[in-house]
Amino acid sequence: MSSIERISELAGSGPALLAADADWPTIRDWRRKIREKLIAQRVAISAEDRSAWSETIGRALTAALEPYASSLIGFYWPFRGEYDPRGVLTAMRERGSRLALPVIVERGQPLVFRLWSPGSLMVQGIWKIPMPESGEAVFPDLLVVPLVGFDGQGYRLGYGGGFYDRTIAAMPVRPRTVGVGFELGRLETICPQPHDIPLEQIITER
Repeated sequence: MSSIERISELAGSGPALLAADADWPTIRDWRRKIREKLIAQRVAISAEDRSAWSETIGRALTAALEPYASSLIGFYWPFRGEYDPRGVLTAMRERGSRLALPVIVERGQPLVFRLWSPGSLMVQGIWKIPMPESGEAVFPDLLVVPLVGFDGQGYRLGYGGGFYDRTIAAMPVRPRTVGVGFELGRLETICPQPHDIPLEQIITER
């Protein structure tokens, strides 16, 4: 059985183990367990598969961003085996896009996005993820959002901090959203809650 089949079997059976009226603490605990397994699978992707899958994702992401070549695009610095979008986004910058990276100012609060370009001075933020050292807050027109897991309704399983849901909800104008990740993160459902905001588009190697 392939790694994708193993994680699909795990992910697909998980929600069925939850009662239909499961409360949020129960769902949160289930998400934590699924999250840990998905991250472990993602980190363990072979170099050959990662390269091939990333190339496919890159082509699809480039096509999805084509209409936003003159826009302000928020993206992410890759972490714990995530797909690396930097090559695609740097190419978008050369075509006229402005780019921004997220900054965690405080836990439980929305992210702040700051402009980024190659050569920007970076510092380590929470979880040691690089972020721009300074700059005024900006509001991207489109967000490229990393995925740990996702379902067919566009709901995203992240790291459990709720940062993206909180940020999207708080923005003065809701940005377009494109989730990016590997197909092994596909779930039958993430058991969405009222605070979960579905993404408009999800891109994987498939």
